[in-house]
Amino acid sequence: MIEVQNNKACFVQLWLQLERTRQLLTRQCKRFSIRRILKSWFLAEANDDFIWEVCNLCDQAGWDELQTPSLYPRKHRELLRAIVSIKTGISFYKIDLKALDKAYSIAFPESTPINVNKKKK
Repeated sequence: MIEVQNNKACFVQLWLQLERTRQLLTRQCKRFSIRRILKSWFLAEANDDFIWEVCNLCDQAGWDELQTPSLYPRKHRELLRAIVSIKTGISFYKIDLKALDKAYSIAFPESTPINVNKKKK
């Protein structure tokens, strides 16, 4: 069971756990999908309603295979945002995105940093 909070330390752990889960599912020849991630992280708590809520918030299907988090972080970012929102009871839009993006850079130092909130000119 993962303790979920809305802070950078927790986000780093979630990014690292996401990569460990991907590696584990790959070794087991299983699909790396939202449904499998939630079932492995939250066990019995990950019922169909919980999975639907997460998928609905992050606009992704539960059985769709996800890419590697270090290469394609945007969908994973939204997934982690949805998980934190549901587990903490905080609004999806009040999740600390700067901390989430910095945590990604810490968890995957070789990858290009993500920053969706850049101002466009």
